[in-house]
Amino acid sequence: MVPDMKVLFTALLLLGALAVVVKAVSNQRTNGKLNLGDAIPDVSAKDQDGSLVNLAQAGSSGYALIYFYPKAMTPGCTAQACSLRDAYTDLQAKGVKIFGVSLDKVDSQKKFQEKEHLPFVLLSDQDKKVTSAFGVPLILNSLATRQAYLFKNGKLVWMDTHASTDKQARDVLDVLSQQS
Repeated sequence: MVPDMKVLFTALLLLGALAVVVKAVSNQRTNGKLNLGDAIPDVSAKDQDGSLVNLAQAGSSGYALIYFYPKAMTPGCTAQACSLRDAYTDLQAKGVKIFGVSLDKVDSQKKFQEKEHLPFVLLSDQDKKVTSAFGVPLILNSLATRQAYLFKNGKLVWMDTHASTDKQARDVLDVLSQQS
């Protein structure tokens, strides 16, 4: 009886590992909501200044990077934002508009932008419409998971559903070098 249990346990472990691999491979093409080639969701949110930004309109031409982060002014989110800030000139040279999205309040986004001298738009998604439209999972229903989406002329050309922190800009620049 015990050897049969070991075989069963091993088989279950292998199936679980296979499921993780299949999910990782499929995450390169989809996050369960968006697929490569899909249009930017037609959704709006307030930016750090309280102005309403429609992502479909804002990203309809050229490149638009829309990245999600859990919480403003936390270590990983700061590293991610500063990575994009530090490479902003290179990203701008490639025509990339950047939009950071979290569930933080507008005033928190403003403080984050000012504190870290972020030269791009930060969106407050308190009503969770943007995260929902993109299919971004939430942690404890109060924090967006770290993800990044690159659109060209309004169409999804790349996504990273496990986005980097301090290498976010490098990842995007690598993709852009392959797009040319």
